[in-house]
Amino acid sequence: MKTSIARKILMALSGLFLLVFLLQHFIINFLSVVSPSGFNSVSHFMGYNPLIQFVMQPILMFGVVFHLIMGILLEMQNRGARSVKYAVNGAGANSSWMSRNMIITGLTVMMFLGLHMYDFWAPEMIYKYIEPMPQDPTRYFTELQHKFVDPIRVALYCVSFIFLALHLLYGFQSAFQSVGFRHNRYTPTIKKLGNIYAIAIPLGFIVIALFHYVSQLN
Repeated sequence: MKTSIARKILMALSGLFLLVFLLQHFIINFLSVVSPSGFNSVSHFMGYNPLIQFVMQPILMFGVVFHLIMGILLEMQNRGARSVKYAVNGAGANSSWMSRNMIITGLTVMMFLGLHMYDFWAPEMIYKYIEPMPQDPTRYFTELQHKFVDPIRVALYCVSFIFLALHLLYGFQSAFQSVGFRHNRYTPTIKKLGNIYAIAIPLGFIVIALFHYVSQLN
């Protein structure tokens, strides 16, 4: 029982950490819509700042992998208990679709992260470390646009962010509850804020992808 509680708390803390990163990532990417030069400047700073590259980036990667492992362990641990409960009450009697399928939406998001790393992180590592090129602070906006020329790739991004929204609709409020933040007065507000975050941030990423795709149509 203590192990289960500890895993839920660690899962929640890693999730809250990733929520902060996701918001920061969205703000930077949204600059590409409103200010290409601002996007270039911030991206160049993030890409060559030693603290971000050699401290924060490894921590982020660890957080993603850790969150996935904790999610799988909790799903395996709870699967037996849920199957008995559902056999008596019905699968949807006491839980939402999102809560019952967090592992599915989570794995979908992880697959998207794999695509995202293939599109952006891997080329960046090649550019800076494997086949070093001179620094070019103006390259980031053009490189971003090139990733959103293919309509199939744009569609994959959009679908992935829909699954991210489904994951966040339950995960946001669940994270606060798991760390013990429950209050009759504040919990409804947290739930509303969670719903806004879960819809607005993925929708914002979809808008970014569609914006760059449409802006390049002939």
